[in-house]
Amino acid sequence: MKNRSKTGDGSLRPTTNKVQEALFNIIREDIRGASFLDLYSGTGSIGINALKQGASEAVLVEVSKPSCKMIGELAQKFNLSGQIKIYAKKVLSFIEWAELNQLAFDIIFLDPPYHTDEIDHALSAIGGSTILRDNGMVIAEHFKKRELPDRLKSLEKEKVYHYGDTILTFYLKPVKQEETDE
Repeated sequence: MKNRSKTGDGSLRPTTNKVQEALFNIIREDIRGASFLDLYSGTGSIGINALKQGASEAVLVEVSKPSCKMIGELAQKFNLSGQIKIYAKKVLSFIEWAELNQLAFDIIFLDPPYHTDEIDHALSAIGGSTILRDNGMVIAEHFKKRELPDRLKSLEKEKVYHYGDTILTFYLKPVKQEETDE
C-alpha cells in the first residue's frame, strides 16, 4: 500500500515503500503510544501504518471526500476504526479547528503537493499553534529542491534525510525552559 499526495496537477504522487519504511525505522522508538496526525493523507497508508507500528491513535486529514471514504474502508479492513479519525478538511482549516478544540499530537506527518507553497503555510501554521505537544516532532516530506527553514516559530529543524528526489525533514518542538530568578 502506498501513501499518495496530490501533485500540483491534482494527480496523486506515492510515498514510496522505501521512504515509508525508512520513516518508521527512524521514529520506531517514538511512535509507541503516540498520538499521530497525518496531514494530506491521500490513501491513508502513513496514518494506518502508524497505528500498526504502535501509535495509540491516528488522525488523518484529507480534502478529498472519496479518499476519506477509502481510508475509512481500509481502517475497517484492518480493524482500526476505533483508533482512527478521518477529517475531510483543508489542512489549514483543520489546524485552526484543532487548536480551537484543544487537540494536540506527539507526531505530525505532512506530505503536501510538492510544487506548491502548501508546505510553507502548513509548517508555519503548526509552528504557531498549540497542536504539537512539547517534545513533539513534525516530519515534512518534500521535493529535494525545496529548502526548508531551520526554525519556524516553535519548531527547530533537527535532521534531514535524503531518499532520491524525496526528503524527510524532521522538526522538534523543544520544551520551553522556565526562567528562574536567582
